[in-house]
Amino acid sequence: MRVGYVRCSTIEQNEARQLKMMEEQKAEKLFIDKASGKNTDRTAFKEMMAFVRAGDMVIVESISRIARNTRDLLSIVSELTEKGVEFVSLKESIDTTTPQGRFMLTVFGALAELERENILERQREGIEIAKGEGKYKGRKPLDLDETQFKAVCTRWRAGEITATAAMQEVGLKPNTFYRRVKDLGL
Repeated sequence: MRVGYVRCSTIEQNEARQLKMMEEQKAEKLFIDKASGKNTDRTAFKEMMAFVRAGDMVIVESISRIARNTRDLLSIVSELTEKGVEFVSLKESIDTTTPQGRFMLTVFGALAELERENILERQREGIEIAKGEGKYKGRKPLDLDETQFKAVCTRWRAGEITATAAMQEVGLKPNTFYRRVKDLGL
């Protein structure tokens, strides 16, 4: 079976171009993710990996659609190969059934990883510039009643309530809760 995998990083991005390519490739089954490719924790990706069987072919528009780092890419292709599934990347014209194709896959995977790192670096630089110009202030601080927080922490430290109950009562997630406890010396 010809299985197409399509991924866009954000909801705002449009997958129409990738879908057209899958139609041209006569993909019989499609898996579509709207998620970052920074790791393999993507719903449709996991479903696709569980779905494919020996003799199937996974088709992607480019390797950056299936993985953004070399380790993940090589791991994915290795898993597909073990299942007897062929991997085809249209943009790079990669055929993983040959040693040359596997070598090129590694090279292109490294390039995809470099591209992601460059994107993150440009993003960090942009944030620093915006901070310098006073346009970026980060996340708004939480509006937390310090008196209520201290009272809840006192009850928690006395064993009257669990930490989970304390977090729910003040509406904080674990990391933020424990950071506030530490900052206030509670």
